[in-house]
Amino acid sequence: MNKIEHIDFTKMDVSDYVESLEHTSFTSRELYNACQLFKQMNEDENCTIILTIAGSTQAAGCLQLYRDLVKLNMVDIIVATGASIIDMDLYEALGYHHYEGTTKVDDDELRQKGIDRIYDTYIYEEDLKKVDQYVCDIATQYSEGSIMSSREFLNLLGKHTPNSLVNECYEAGVPIFCPALNDSAAGFGLLKHRIEEEYYCIIDSIADLKELTELKIKAKDTGLFMVGGGVPKNFAQDIVVAAEMLGTEVPLHKYAVQITVADVRDGACSSSTLDEACSWGKVSNQQTQMVYAEASHILPIIANYVYVNSLPRPAQKLNELIGS
Repeated sequence: MNKIEHIDFTKMDVSDYVESLEHTSFTSRELYNACQLFKQMNEDENCTIILTIAGSTQAAGCLQLYRDLVKLNMVDIIVATGASIIDMDLYEALGYHHYEGTTKVDDDELRQKGIDRIYDTYIYEEDLKKVDQYVCDIATQYSEGSIMSSREFLNLLGKHTPNSLVNECYEAGVPIFCPALNDSAAGFGLLKHRIEEEYYCIIDSIADLKELTELKIKAKDTGLFMVGGGVPKNFAQDIVVAAEMLGTEVPLHKYAVQITVADVRDGACSSSTLDEACSWGKVSNQQTQMVYAEASHILPIIANYVYVNSLPRPAQKLNELIGS
């Protein structure tokens, strides 16, 4: 099987293509507007950019893209699903691979061969179990039976795992939160750790909410760049409301871009459209853009356009501000 090859958005220039979309319609104009908004976020000296990641874009070829966004200071905070940062990124950091597959397959046969399918991508179940064990080992060796936010645990994981998204975040001082960390290989690893150890690590998701809210209070102006929806999207939006519980009124998120294929007609759209989020007191609807498209082919275009057409941003190193 062929390995999935990850896209390097720094080795292209889609500027002419994006500029040609300005006066088009449908998803093309949505893409153009999203490029301009993410560019504005990067050029706004007072804006802290929160990237949220849900779905399986790392498995599809965007793994390097997220690491480069951190390395190039194009995002300041990450909120992600456990699957995206553990089952996919950490999985490859440990030397395992995603492979080109097909949807036209007998899944019972794949199960017998120990192959897990992510749409048209394959991974080996035994390799994923080794990720479970790796997380267990890190918790056993370094957590010292602590109560930790997911950010603290992922920072610990990043310190000891080179060539990974969590390591890029550790090196760059970028806080990375996973409020549903147990919904991943990390959950299995920490469960094993808990069963085997007398003093075990406990992940406190409410500490995540407090830490991220405190960052919003310090940052004031924030922009959301959201891939998919679900828990990461809603968690990042909720900090505007949570600030009130900490006795502070903060501005709504100033910018927001969401890339999604979710439908709006069931009242969800991965936790509401951005305009709808305005009614909840979370997002200003003055500078928002929904992009209704599958993210794996949209992300490299937006990232490249902003990379080529914006000056480098300084690192905010927000990890250093937590608790200060």
